[in-house]
Amino acid sequence: MLYIGLMSGTSLDGIDALLVDLASPQPRAVASHHQPYPAELRATLLELSHASHPELHQLAQLDVQLGELYAAAVQALLERTAIAAATVQAIGSHGQTVRHHPFGPRPYTLQLGDPNVIAERTGITTVADFRRRDIAAGGQGAPLVPAFHAALFRHPEHMRVVLNLGGMANITVLPTNDREPVTGFDTGPGNVLLDAWVQHHRGSAYDAAGAWAAGGTPLPALLRYLLTEPYFTQAPPKSTGRECFNLAWLKARMEGTEDPQDVQATLVELTALSVAQAVNEHAGAAREVLVCGGGAYNSTLLRRLSHHLAPRTVLSTAHYGVEPQAVEAMAFAWLAQQTLHGAPGNLPAVTGAHRPVVLGGIYRA
Repeated sequence: MLYIGLMSGTSLDGIDALLVDLASPQPRAVASHHQPYPAELRATLLELSHASHPELHQLAQLDVQLGELYAAAVQALLERTAIAAATVQAIGSHGQTVRHHPFGPRPYTLQLGDPNVIAERTGITTVADFRRRDIAAGGQGAPLVPAFHAALFRHPEHMRVVLNLGGMANITVLPTNDREPVTGFDTGPGNVLLDAWVQHHRGSAYDAAGAWAAGGTPLPALLRYLLTEPYFTQAPPKSTGRECFNLAWLKARMEGTEDPQDVQATLVELTALSVAQAVNEHAGAAREVLVCGGGAYNSTLLRRLSHHLAPRTVLSTAHYGVEPQAVEAMAFAWLAQQTLHGAPGNLPAVTGAHRPVVLGGIYRA
C-alpha cells in the first residue's frame, strides 16, 4: 500500500516528497526526494508570510466568514423544511468567485467559502472547489453547468440552447443526437454591467424587471463601440468575468455626457445582442432558447432577447419545471453527486480541458 506524503515547512527551503509503504502497522519509507524552491519563489513566499500583507489576511478571513455564512444558509434551509442533516448525502458548494484568470502560463480561478467550515458546522459531507481541476486539465474552469443542462433539458427532436443570465451570460448548445458533443461558453456580460450601472446611479442592487432601462433609448454609437471588445469575437472555448467586464471598462468607452438611463438601455442591448450573435453563429439550428439565472426575471431584457433571437422561441426554464434562479444551485448539487460517484463533471468540448475529469474535493462530515 504505497502513499506519498508532501511537506513544505516554515523554513521555506523546499518540498519534501516521501514514498511510504503503509501495508504493515509500522510505516516504511521507500524513497524520498527534496525539491528546493527557486530563489525568486522563495523570496515571494517569504514576503507573503510577513504580517505586512493585510490583503492575504483579509482573504483568509473572508474564506472562513463565507464558509460560516454558507453553513448558516444550509442550516436555515434544513430548519425551514424540517429535513434532518443526516438524510442529506452531500452539499455541492460552488463558493464565491473573487478572481477568474484562466489564461497565461499559470491559469487559475479562486472561489472563497471554506468547505471545511461548511462540513464541520452542518455535519454534512461537502464537495467544493469544482473549477480548479478543470483548469489543471487545461480547461477554462467554466462554464461547468452545461453537463447538467444536457442531463435536464436535452430534446431528442430539436436543438435547444440554454442561456444562463447571471453576472456573465453563458450558453449551452444541446444537439439532438446524444453522440454529438454538447458545447457552450460565456458570451459576455449578463447582468454585471446592468447591476453596476443602476447601483452607481440609483443606489439599487439591480434594475427590477428592467423598468429603468425600459424608459431609456439605446445609444447606437456607444453600443457599436462596446461590441468592439475583442472577447465577443474570440473563438470558444472561452470564459470571462469581472476582470474584463466592469464599471471601469464601461466608463473608459463613454464620452461622459450620455444620459444614464439611455446607457442602461444600451447595456440591455449589449447583453441581448452579444447573446444573439453567439447563438446565431454557434447554434443556428436551435428552435428554443431556455433562459435561467437572475436575468430571466428582467422582462425588458427578455423582450430584447426575443427580438434578436427571432424566430426562435425564448422561454423561461420554469416552463419545463425548474425555476430560473434554481438551475445553477441544482447543477452544483448534481455535480456533487457526480464527484461522490467518481464520475466526470466537466465537458472538454465546453471548457477546453484535455479530458473529462472528476471535479472538486470531498470534505467528509
